[in-house]
Amino acid sequence: MNRTAVEYRHNLPLDPVEVARVFGASGIRRPIDDLPRIARMFAAPSLVISAWVDGALVGLGRSLTDHAYCCYLSDLAVDKAFQGLGIGRELVRRTQAVIGDEVSLILLSAPGAMSYYPTLGFELAANAYVIRRKQ
Repeated sequence: MNRTAVEYRHNLPLDPVEVARVFGASGIRRPIDDLPRIARMFAAPSLVISAWVDGALVGLGRSLTDHAYCCYLSDLAVDKAFQGLGIGRELVRRTQAVIGDEVSLILLSAPGAMSYYPTLGFELAANAYVIRRKQ
């Protein structure tokens, strides 16, 4: 793959079909066969940073935040064809730039990505709890 310029966009409305394509191409598990659910996931988030190459969506970060105390990075996905180029790192950096130094950035990692997040500065938290979704 050539080194192509990546363009980042802040809170641009995203097409659910394109979001499902990036989720599928990234390897993370999301309900990509349920486009209405994907549309709801992106209908009113607090913060979306997207990465684009030649007009095509190649990565995204979706966060829920109060912009004052905490920010939950609920989705970080980069198309596998574009992984290793620093796009995920840049999506996290841009998210942090928007939320500022007073806001904690929190995420739940997929099992296969546990070794990735410490390379971005995330620390493993021993005090987290979750009630798992049923669907």
